[in-house]
Amino acid sequence: MGKRSFGYDKVLCRKFGEKVKELRINKDFSQEELAFRANISPSYMSAIERGITDTTISTAKRLAKALEADIKNLFP
Repeated sequence: MGKRSFGYDKVLCRKFGEKVKELRINKDFSQEELAFRANISPSYMSAIERGITDTTISTAKRLAKALEADIKNLFP
């Protein structure tokens, strides 16, 4: 059996990042504040919002909690 290489879904990552940014702005949080509340680095928070990284489910859960949102609202 050969190795499989799985890429990330660029459209999903972009839409996820856009939603996180929208909710963050609605809460009047800076990127740094949301990163602190979700216990992630500010540079990772920036990459998520720009849709250039494929985040984990546990990070999505922490972001949802920090935003006081249901995790399902972070996905398109």
